[in-house]
This record gives sequence, C-alpha cells and structure tokens, in this order.
Amino acid sequence: MKNTHALLIVGAALLWVGHARAQAVTTPAMPAATAAATGAPVPDAKTAYERARDTAAASYKAARTRCDSLSGNPHDVCEAEAKAERVRTEEEAGAAYKNTLKAYTQARMRIADANHARDKARCGALAGNDRDVCIKQAKATLVAAQADATADRKMIEARSNAREDKLTAEYRVALQKCDAFAGAAKDQCVQAAKTAYGK
Repeated sequence: MKNTHALLIVGAALLWVGHARAQAVTTPAMPAATAAATGAPVPDAKTAYERARDTAAASYKAARTRCDSLSGNPHDVCEAEAKAERVRTEEEAGAAYKNTLKAYTQARMRIADANHARDKARCGALAGNDRDVCIKQAKATLVAAQADATADRKMIEARSNAREDKLTAEYRVALQKCDAFAGAAKDQCVQAAKTAYGK
C-alpha cells in the first residue's frame, strides 16, 4: 500500500513536470539534485516552500511597482501578469510541499484561473470581433487546462487502482503457495508474502 501511494505521488509529480515544461515555466526552487551537485545545502520541504512564497511576494511587489508607471490596459495587463506569476510560484511550491495528487491538481486549477485572468486582461486592448475571439480563446485555454488536470488526476488514480488490484491478486497467489507448507515453514512463507506485498 505504501509503495502504491509513493508511485501515485511520483506519477503526479511527473505529470506536473511534463505540463510545466510544456508551458515553458520554470521551477522556483533549486532541484535537490542540482543543489547537491553544486554543493549548496538542500533545504527541507517546509523551508523551500516558505522561501518560494517569500520570493513570490517580493517579486509581485516589485512587479506591481513597475505597473504603477503604466495606465489603462497596459497597467491592467501588467498587474494580471504579475498576479499570474505569483500564483504560479506559490501554487507550484505548495503542491511540492504537500506532495499529494490533490495538491498538484488544485495547484494546476488555480494556475489556470490566474492565467485566464491574465489572458482576459490582454484582450482588453482589442475591440470588436477581435476582442470577442480573444476572450473565447482565453476561455478555451482555461477549459483545456482544467480538463487536462482532471484527466491526469483520473489517469493516475486509475493506474494506482489497477496496480493495487494486481498486487492483491499476486499476494493471494503467494499465500496460496504457502498452503503447500505446514507449521513454522508455512508461517515463514506467509510472513515473507506479507513483507513482499506490503500487507
């Protein structure tokens, strides 16, 4: 069971990384392998999360200051971009800290919402049909991102359930083989099966 849970989390993380790379976003925290290779200390999960949150807040404040020099739609777009970046950084860090499938899925949903707000703000510079098309495209992008997050969660859960079913079936076979023994030998066989299959 523990192995299945770990595999589920690894699957979620791999899908997360795949989508992050597909969207050309960068991870806010230095990966542990990179930190180890450079000799930098590897922070614990909570420290890395808090550091990412602080960095996101500082970057957002600096971006908002830059936005104050603008007006009209460029100002709105600037603020929406700053907010979307902050949400992305905080949500990625939070998901990595919690390290659950639910956290990764929720983070992807919140990032999609923030990106949608940013995309709608960009549509404000347009008029007429171009603006309408832009808004529809922003909505389509949001729906696609949410659908991908939901589909990935369901796929990981389905694979995890299938893996668990297979392990349970294999465990039953191992127990059946133990029936060929008696006494202490049977007890050892059963214990070995339980250990092998995490029961």
